[in-house]
Parts: sequence; structure tokens; C-alpha cells
Amino acid sequence: MKVALKGHSVLPGFGITLGFTMVYLSLLVLIPLGGLVLMTSTMGWDAFVDTVLDPRVLASFRLSFGAAFAGATINAVFGSIVAWVLVRYKFPGKRVIDAMVDLPFALPTAVSGIALTTVFATNGWIGRYLEPLGIKVAYTPLGVIVALTVIGLPFVVRTVQPALEDLDAELEEASASLGAGRIDTIRLVIVPTILPALLTGFAMAFARAIGEYGSVIFIAGNMPMRTEIAPLLIRIKLEQYDYTGATAIAVMMLIASFVLLFLINLMQWWSRRYQIAAGR
Repeated sequence: MKVALKGHSVLPGFGITLGFTMVYLSLLVLIPLGGLVLMTSTMGWDAFVDTVLDPRVLASFRLSFGAAFAGATINAVFGSIVAWVLVRYKFPGKRVIDAMVDLPFALPTAVSGIALTTVFATNGWIGRYLEPLGIKVAYTPLGVIVALTVIGLPFVVRTVQPALEDLDAELEEASASLGAGRIDTIRLVIVPTILPALLTGFAMAFARAIGEYGSVIFIAGNMPMRTEIAPLLIRIKLEQYDYTGATAIAVMMLIASFVLLFLINLMQWWSRRYQIAAGR
């Protein structure tokens, strides 16, 4: 029995490209993260537990992960609507709006933070109208959510947009011709099709928001136990020369991020498998 061997590719072989990939990832990702874990291991288990269970640290975790999740969820809904409008409709100024979506990518985070603080402060353009209604944005957890929503919007829009462009409009017309209403068409046709892309955008926005620093510290007010985010607490501990304490907080954020991203990827895998099964 003859075994057919795969011919050589014109491009560089598997061994060379794999070696380059591993070296590149090691220098940029694996070695720094390994150094972070190694530095934390020098402080001992009891000191590590005392550091991460400190009430101030726990409060910063709740704010960082809670606000990041809230911002990513808001973007998953409204970012999908923005992507839908940009894909399905033609209107004057469409290119301008499409370019504005990428502004959070281009703007320095400090500029975004100062701009949001100026607008949502009690004497700001929007804040002055919200304050009589009892809504205070600047220097509150709500301000942190607003900042994280702004910086996460492009991730959702730019991942959902290609999925909507690939979605054949005839599927929507067929659904309508079979008697399905708009809500049913969205729920049964559109959402299942774009769900993997939507989850990817959600994961990217969530991961980006967890580590956001520049745009948050201006609008948050940085009040301990209330509006202090975990990245700021890491910087404070570094300024106090508590390097192991800073790395302990960073390791906890790293572990939590890995777990949450794993769950999101698991949901993506499930949604793709569901689509394949439904296609059959």
C-alpha cells in the first residue's frame, strides 16, 4: 500500500514558521506573563491571599470587571444596531459616521477621558441637564461604564459588520414571506447568523475594557472603595514600591480574564456547532 506524501509548499515550511511564531509569542506574551507569575510567587501564599482579599482590592475588582461587562453588554446591543445601519442603509453622511466609529481607536485615552469629564461634569454640556434629574455621571461608577462603553464600541461594530455584509438579504425576505414578523426574523434568522461575530466583538470589548486606564481615571474620580479601578490600584502599589502586591493584583486580573474569555470562546464554539446542525 503506497502512502502519498504531501508536496512541499512554495512558501516557507511548517517548521520555520512555527519556530518564528513561538519565538515571537514568547518574547511578547509568554515571557512577560511568566515573569509576572514568578514575581508573585515570591510573596508566599498567605501574603497573596491577604493582598487579593483586601476590601479595597475587592472593591476595585468589582468595579473593573462589573463596569467592563456592563460596557461590553451595552456595546453588544447598540454596536450591533450601528453595524446594521451602516450595512443595510444608504444615507447622506454615512461615510462620516462610519469613520467616527473608529475615533476611539485613534484618540489618545487621556483625550477621551478629559472630553468625557468635560461633557458629563455637573457644569458640562450634558451633565448640567442630567443633574436636575438626579443622574450624576462624572466621578461615579456610571462614569466608568460610560468611558468603557466608548472605548469598546469599535470592537463590536467592526466584528459584526462583516457578518451582516455576508448575510443575504433574501433570507430576511424569505422569512417575511413565510409570515414571520420583524421580531421573529431578528430572533430566528439574523441573531443566530451573526452570533459568533457578536460574541467575538463582546469578548474583545470586554478584554479591552478590563485593562483600560487613561480614559477612566479622569471621569472616575478615583475614590477608594467607590470609583477606584484595579489598574489604578496596581499603579498606586508600584509607586509605593509594593511590587509583589501589584503583581498579585495583576495575576488575579489575568486569571479572571482567561476564565471569562474561555467561557466566551466556548459559547462561540457552541453557536457555530448549532449553526452547522441547523444547516443540516
